[in-house]
Amino acid sequence: MMEVLRENISSHKYFILDGFTELGALRPVLFIPFFIMFIVSLSANSLLLYVVISQRSLHSPMYILIAGMACVDLSLPLFFVPNMLLSFLFDWRGISLIGCLVQMYFLHLFGAFQSTLLLWMALDRYFAICTPLHYHERMALPRFLKFVFPLLFRNVLMVSLVVSLAGSLPFCFRNVINHCFCEHMALVELACGSTAINSLMGLISVFLIPVADFIIITVSYIIIFTSVLTSGKSGVKALHTCITHIVVMTVSLTIILVAFLSYRIRNGLPAAIRVFFSIMYLFFPSCFNPIIYGVRTTEIRQHIVKTLMCCHFELFLRNN
Repeated sequence: MMEVLRENISSHKYFILDGFTELGALRPVLFIPFFIMFIVSLSANSLLLYVVISQRSLHSPMYILIAGMACVDLSLPLFFVPNMLLSFLFDWRGISLIGCLVQMYFLHLFGAFQSTLLLWMALDRYFAICTPLHYHERMALPRFLKFVFPLLFRNVLMVSLVVSLAGSLPFCFRNVINHCFCEHMALVELACGSTAINSLMGLISVFLIPVADFIIITVSYIIIFTSVLTSGKSGVKALHTCITHIVVMTVSLTIILVAFLSYRIRNGLPAAIRVFFSIMYLFFPSCFNPIIYGVRTTEIRQHIVKTLMCCHFELFLRNN
């Protein structure tokens, strides 16, 4: 009996990603909207990266951080969207446990970097508006790295702990993940035995990464707004550069909060809705961020228009 139990406990090294299975024959239709979003994400982030890298006038800390966000937004969908699209189109749903854990690691790591980049952007705006005379000194690479390395270490440590704990669980009875990618709680809830430590580490990582970042960002913007309100018109003009970051932060954190709560407070919430919000909290910012930065940041918008016009003109010359 014990030998049979041990075989069952160690048997599942292969999983089925079964997100949106409730849609039945309509499931392949999901390929169209998600493929369009994927193309928008790749195109918009690639264009934003190209513009920032190619224009010397954009080689300042604020624009470098925006380029960093574009790099993360460009990379993150590559770890799950192609596999998800193939699943919709050809019904390829299988993934090994190792593949699942690798996918989970990079998705959560890049997701953490999205939050951390918003924090670095808030610090950049704080130094630019509240201490303008010392801005270049504070944002010089050696000093700025003091803000970078602790947060990088935190992200890597917390994600590594969460994923390694998930990988140590036995999966003895079920191997069907009700998701389109290897989301932490979607995998953990399949395990047999106690998963209390996994749930606790998941909660701790949420509070130490996005929640902690949100608190620091909020404090930074409160100080910025207070400084602006007491500095007159020049401060109000400088505040415009913060609005884009606030819009991006609000949308991103709202989606993250809804996705997180959908796994903890179910109340009869359909599984498809839960899966949809989990996909959106990773995927939507990758489409939304470059468009918002391109539209609201004047210097970037001007260079993007100039780049597109040059491409259009070259194409016109080739065809004529």
